[in-house]
Amino acid sequence: MTEEVKKEKKPNLAEAYIDKPVLNPELITGSLLDRLPQPTGWRVLILPYKGKAKTESGIFLPDEVQDKKQISTQVGYVLKLGPLAYKDTEKFPSGPWCQEKQWVMFARYAGSRFQIDGGEVRILNDDEILASILDPEDIHHL
Repeated sequence: MTEEVKKEKKPNLAEAYIDKPVLNPELITGSLLDRLPQPTGWRVLILPYKGKAKTESGIFLPDEVQDKKQISTQVGYVLKLGPLAYKDTEKFPSGPWCQEKQWVMFARYAGSRFQIDGGEVRILNDDEILASILDPEDIHHL
């Protein structure tokens, strides 16, 4: 292996977060998306929203609290749709409930969670999306 190959840096999901752990979706580049799992069938790949690392009054939240909050989060960013997602016109007569690069709500413990380099993602069925939203902070604090 040459030195150039060793030094080549692969994109990491953690780099998509600014002011850790607030997600900036624009930092999820094509090469990073290519490395993420491609959902099969009617499934949707979601990046759960982590929320802020400190309260509005400036108190930093411990990692354990942040981890518990992420596991039970109800909002996320749609990274990829499977090839059959929202194709069932009987089930979705008005069209898709969401699309890639959109914030959505889902049930608290919905989907399969798994760790990847730099974070956690979930794979949900297309009918597990409850709503589309503009800003995860609008829901996160309720």
